[in-house]
Amino acid sequence: MTETETLCNGKWLRLKRRGRWEYAERTNPGGGVMIVAVTPDDRVLFVEQYRPAIECMTIEMPAGLVGDVATSSDESAVDAAHRELIEETGWRAGRIEFLMEGPTSAGMSNEILAFVRAYDLVRAHAGGGDETEDITVHEVPLREAAAWLVDKIRTGYSIDPKMFAGLYLLDNGEALFGGKA
Repeated sequence: MTETETLCNGKWLRLKRRGRWEYAERTNPGGGVMIVAVTPDDRVLFVEQYRPAIECMTIEMPAGLVGDVATSSDESAVDAAHRELIEETGWRAGRIEFLMEGPTSAGMSNEILAFVRAYDLVRAHAGGGDETEDITVHEVPLREAAAWLVDKIRTGYSIDPKMFAGLYLLDNGEALFGGKA
């Protein structure tokens, strides 16, 4: 077995090398969670924010790290999704169903991302994130969501390809992974 060397430690990431292969390791064991959510009036929730790593504005589905708050370091992906959804979008879910999880970029990181589906949404506040975030919430009609994302690409936004996977899961997630409608 090839020895693993730690090259650098950060608060949330660690840079490692195994043989010639360098990769980032998440230091929070819970990984991340992405929330596929539709409002009662059939609008998909997206969030817009600046991402320093790629130096541009992005459009994403609500998401966050699992266990990144000291008081909830042992939370589940579903618990984190409840917390992140209301923090980022201002919408509270009546229930959240786990769909699936997998690596975000298996060649570069050990990060695991869980996809969850939020149901029975109720507006609690305007959203926008916590004091460290500047998030704009977009509520896009479900039928227009894919075209809206493509238009955003054309105007210079970075769109995470997982947004299209999230839209696919809206139609097919329950059939593929179970859960209740």
